[in-house]
Parts: sequence; C-alpha cells; structure tokens
Amino acid sequence: QVQLVESGGGSVQAGGSLRLSCQASGRTFTTYAMGWFRHTPGKEREFVAAVSATGGSLYYADSVKGRFTISRDGAKNTAYLQMNSLKSEDTAVYYCVADSSTGRLRNEAHYWGQGAQVTVYS
Repeated sequence: QVQLVESGGGSVQAGGSLRLSCQASGRTFTTYAMGWFRHTPGKEREFVAAVSATGGSLYYADSVKGRFTISRDGAKNTAYLQMNSLKSEDTAVYYCVADSSTGRLRNEAHYWGQGAQVTVYS
C-alpha cells in the first residue's frame, strides 16, 4: 500500500512559479513510478508528467513540456513538480500518482493523492 500526500498548491500570477511536493509512505517508494495528473471541472482528467522508478525516464504532456519539471528524491520519499511560466489554463487540481508500471501510470495510476489546488490568475 502506498499513501500519497500533496503540498505546495496555491494561487500565483500568470508567468509565476509553484512547486508541488508529494510525500509517499512505505518502504517501496523507489520501486514505484511517480507522476502527476490534473483535473479541471468540465474537462477530462489530464496526464501531466511522470518519472520512472529509477528516475532515468521522464515523460511530459505536450501542454507543459519546457515549463514543468518532474523529479524525485528517494532519500525523502518525495516527488516534485516544478511549474514555471504558469498560465491561466494550468489552473486545476493536481493529483500525485504512483504505480509499479510507468506505462500504466500514464493512463490509469493505481495510487492517488487527495489533490492540491493550483490557481493561476491574470
């Protein structure tokens, strides 16, 4: 069982930055791929980014490529999403996810956090 707790959400002006953190429980953090999805009411849930269990492979949605960076720290059992050059369309609830398979995570991850609100205003 993996439990995920997000932090770092908030409100920021367009063009600004935020960093989301995802604290994972359990001793098997380093065997799980980690990632982020986001959801805005009225829209479909959207994959944002993923990092493989080893940290050697990174994946991004086209909409955030070049602006967002995903990373992980095995010593702290924590994954991060650094978000730069934020736009109003980035406003959403961001969910941290984990799965033993990177491929499966990008479509339907097994473990989900409770979500963190990110609001970008003009």
